[in-house]
Amino acid sequence: MIFTRLARKNGAASTFALALALAAGGVAGTAMLDAPAHAAKKEKKAKPTYSPAFVAAYKPLEELAKAEPLDYAALKAGFPTLLAALVTDDDRYAAGSFIYSNAAKQQDQAMALQGMELMLKSGKVPAENVGQFNFVAGQLAYAANDYAKARPYFQAAADAGYTDTDPLIFVAESYFAEDKVRQGLTYLTDLINAKVAAGETVDEAWLKRGLAQAYNNNLNAEANKYSSWYVKQYPGEDSWGDAVAILLNTGGYQNPEILDLLRLGKRVGVLRDSKLYLEYVDAADYRRLPAEVVTVIDEGYAKGKLDKTDPYVTDTRRQAAERAATDRADIEKLMADANKAGATLATVLAAGDTLLALGRPADAESFYAKALNMPSVNAPMVTTRLGIAQFDQGKYAEAEATFNKVEGARKPIANLWAIYANQKATAATM
Repeated sequence: MIFTRLARKNGAASTFALALALAAGGVAGTAMLDAPAHAAKKEKKAKPTYSPAFVAAYKPLEELAKAEPLDYAALKAGFPTLLAALVTDDDRYAAGSFIYSNAAKQQDQAMALQGMELMLKSGKVPAENVGQFNFVAGQLAYAANDYAKARPYFQAAADAGYTDTDPLIFVAESYFAEDKVRQGLTYLTDLINAKVAAGETVDEAWLKRGLAQAYNNNLNAEANKYSSWYVKQYPGEDSWGDAVAILLNTGGYQNPEILDLLRLGKRVGVLRDSKLYLEYVDAADYRRLPAEVVTVIDEGYAKGKLDKTDPYVTDTRRQAAERAATDRADIEKLMADANKAGATLATVLAAGDTLLALGRPADAESFYAKALNMPSVNAPMVTTRLGIAQFDQGKYAEAEATFNKVEGARKPIANLWAIYANQKATAATM
């Protein structure tokens, strides 16, 4: 998945792939009236009891199944007679195994499912195979688009301890296949929460699938939740790039919020294209934060994301560079004014913002801290920028704590910052 600015699409191709075990022999092998080989292991088990009616119905079909070439249509036509003759559970297991195996060879999934269901209902499936049989039954029902029937089989496979392929993700997929996205995400979210609570790593495919489903169905809160999980569990260029792009596309933010989100994107190194660089330039505004605009444009040039012949970019950089020189010349005076007892909130914030843009985060931190104690302050914005100033000094634990205090519309932005600060802090101790 590569999400970019305004790259939302309607519907996502499922990454779900069925791996149906429908090769010759299938799960149970061709049924014979003798007990299946896997039923006679270390302990001796009771000899199967077949009813005379079943034996009479089975024998002709057994011979027909041996014929070369197989007349499957004729064989299938005899299945109803076989089913009508069932009396004992051993009859049911043998008939189910016979039907499943022969149907599987012909890729007759509906009949294969009927055979598998017969075996499961018989109660004769060996305990070690119950999970596998339920899983295959779930796959067959899924392939037939009978998702309501598939779900309990996948759940039963998981309950029986089947782990070759995680059955529970198939339950979530069954909801997605029915366009019951919220139900699927609720189910998947519960699975992930359980994994996280247990300190276990969540399968990356689960996170990507949930993220794609949430994003493509305009479930913004869920999309941001999944992108946060994704960067926590699998930090990297793809996950962080997706997280920033998704929040940018779904947050409904104005320039002040966009600026602080793209500041994160720049620090993580995931500004993917010219649109993001240009949006960063606009959000920073060369009239307010010219030094930062110059830095962003120069990075865009260096990474080949911005065109050096674009007159808008070149003119913006020129004007920003001129203003940045003025900011550097005037910064000491601005700091002095902001340090005065009667300094206005606007002056204090201007000092903090200018210093942060000039790459002086330690000085910026003191002014943001001062601003937080002033009347009418936009606390979420200033707290976010206080955290950024701490982060830029390498004070990652303090920054994380600061970001965690942010509430309101900025909380998702601060949450991503907090995750990244935590990752940097962890890396610093390794």
